[in-house]
Amino acid sequence: MHSSKPYLSETEAPARAEVDALPGLTLLEFGTSWCGHCRATQPALAEALSQHAQWYHIKVEDGPGRALGRSFRVKLWPTLVLLRDGQEVARLVRPTQTADISAALSAA
Repeated sequence: MHSSKPYLSETEAPARAEVDALPGLTLLEFGTSWCGHCRATQPALAEALSQHAQWYHIKVEDGPGRALGRSFRVKLWPTLVLLRDGQEVARLVRPTQTADISAALSAA
């Protein structure tokens, strides 16, 4: 199911059952394209992910009525949910430092 490119969608997110069934290491990034905090996190996130190529990155457009974000109880953007075989193993809310993101990716 994993491909060389992350799943990126502005309108549709995977269903929770699909996420729960993902094998291996998956990083769910909840946020929006217009969120200042989300945009500020992008350089640190890109750098951390470049050092952890084993992670499958799914960028999820979140907001009112978006079921996947609600099922993970996302309150602030960006929220990074780290999954191992579909189970949450770590979470970062509004990370700004590459080192913090990289440490979480390494520990999971």
